[in-house]
Amino acid sequence: MKIRLLIAVAAMAFATCALSAPQTTLTLHKARTTVPVTTPVGGAPLTSLEQDPAMTAGDADSGDQEDLGPPPVVNRTIARGHAGSQRMGQAKRAKSHPNLLGGFDGLNFYDQRYANGGNQFSVEPPDQGLCAGNGFVMESVNDVLAIYDTAGNRLVGPVDLNTFYGYTAAINRTTGAYGPSITDPSCYYDAATKRWFQVVLTLDRVGTSSTLAGTNHLDIAVSQTADPTGAWTVYSLPVQNNGSDGTPDHGCAGGFCLGDYPHIGADANAIFLTTNEFALFGSGFYGAQIYAISKRALVNASATVNVVQFNGGDPNVPAPAFTVWPAISSGGQFVTTNGGTEYLLSSDAVFYDSGTSNTIWLWSVTHTQSIDTTPAALALNVAPVTVQDYAVPSSLVQQKPGSAPLRDCFALTGCAPTYLGYPNIVYPTPRPMAVNDSRMQQVSYANGKLWGTLDTDVLLADGSHGSGINYFVINPGSRGVFANGTLALPDANLTYGAAAVTQSGRGVIAFTVVGPNDYPSAGYASLDAKAGAGDVTIAAAGAGPWDGFTGIPYLGGGRPRWGDYGAAAADGNTIWTASEYIAQTCTLSEYLTPPLFQCGGTRGALSNWATRISAIGL
Repeated sequence: MKIRLLIAVAAMAFATCALSAPQTTLTLHKARTTVPVTTPVGGAPLTSLEQDPAMTAGDADSGDQEDLGPPPVVNRTIARGHAGSQRMGQAKRAKSHPNLLGGFDGLNFYDQRYANGGNQFSVEPPDQGLCAGNGFVMESVNDVLAIYDTAGNRLVGPVDLNTFYGYTAAINRTTGAYGPSITDPSCYYDAATKRWFQVVLTLDRVGTSSTLAGTNHLDIAVSQTADPTGAWTVYSLPVQNNGSDGTPDHGCAGGFCLGDYPHIGADANAIFLTTNEFALFGSGFYGAQIYAISKRALVNASATVNVVQFNGGDPNVPAPAFTVWPAISSGGQFVTTNGGTEYLLSSDAVFYDSGTSNTIWLWSVTHTQSIDTTPAALALNVAPVTVQDYAVPSSLVQQKPGSAPLRDCFALTGCAPTYLGYPNIVYPTPRPMAVNDSRMQQVSYANGKLWGTLDTDVLLADGSHGSGINYFVINPGSRGVFANGTLALPDANLTYGAAAVTQSGRGVIAFTVVGPNDYPSAGYASLDAKAGAGDVTIAAAGAGPWDGFTGIPYLGGGRPRWGDYGAAAADGNTIWTASEYIAQTCTLSEYLTPPLFQCGGTRGALSNWATRISAIGL
């Protein structure tokens, strides 16, 4: 109740004036150059060390407070409660594939685990980083990337992210040496400068041990030309925010902050990166961080680059700053008022005990054209926008039953101890999957409007609670709402929605469809500022159930993870989408046929996630 009261007071204040946040001016230094080169695929099908000890911890979109792994445990929980929405799913399934130009399978768990000769950990969930332009499509996931032409031909990849960013392997399986731990990739093609930007969160180790050093940074790779298969310049931005390496001291418990969940946006003058700041070696959320970085200097590969950091956790910022997602531009459209402006959106339902809200927050950074000359002139403002009620979805949802050999091996007497080295455990058939919380997802600026989505609780036809997608089309100048509704099916869940929009204002929401009658599938729906969201179209139907290691004791524990975010990108009149789905199925017998656990190169021992890249013409 106290949190709701504070937010209500903040909303009243913002109705009459905007509040600027304190800022810190930093300098970004060039680290190295790199060229994406395909790494060999191979290695042992299963080892005694499959998960990175640094990453087996509490996750960002869970309300679960369990200790999910060996120290250090990064507790990235924040959701206070799950709501009981009464909003029914009303969307229909399209009978055809309107505007679907084609698609192809992107990166999968086999690519991820066996890239760089198998010197990788098993990682789940993959997450999605997608960008497109100049005849190329680039996809990055935890922890590999690939570059394609628009026909779906893979030009480069898989490239493990440790190699791409110039680090040693995530785990050297010959020597046992650890490299830096990399996570949460995102990418963006800037049509105005014809450059590609790729960002990850990198956590340093103590030497080559598994122990985290505490220092962590956003690694920003910038292509040197419009061709992403060529050379890139890499910059490193420290985000531990404890006073070291030029960072401000935010007093995070345990001495180091964590720049979790980085995402990318841009206006004409700056690249914007945002993080959720948690304590790395303790508990506590310290507010979202917003970084404005000189685009000109990045594109010119300058030795030093101006950065302005805004601390959303500062007490002078009364709005709750969590997952403040910066807008990406469609085709180089930018806001030129107020000396150049970047818009961002966030939500706040996770801060309420009820898990519900009817407010999202519109953030803006103004005077961005001063980033190179007078960075202190940049100012951060935030104001509330009243929208349709949305709610934190229920944690777990059902999927269609089917063959799941990892689950079946755990259930079959003697199978898991013999082949996996773990005790037998019997799970429901099928295992449930986790969905997103109600944090803001990808934000776009196009045709003078802001477009965004978030996952929300909905009521399914059978009376159970599931996940749908709340969408917003907002006038950022007046804070008026052009379109706002909930896209939901009565018999399936829609989750991890991501919206992209063409310059003319025609959009697409990409998502995963999963339910009692649906294997995890790649879906999409149209989005219009007047008509709202259209019918749900399945771009690629799932071939079988998700069968991954998270949620299993000894193999990740915690929730059965599925994702953290999807991705979509506008390229002219084409929208490219990347959604997680299941592209394969196999039996336990096939799973145990040599080479073990790979089912003909379609999966790995501990998971079977895949991604689908689709092109939608508008």
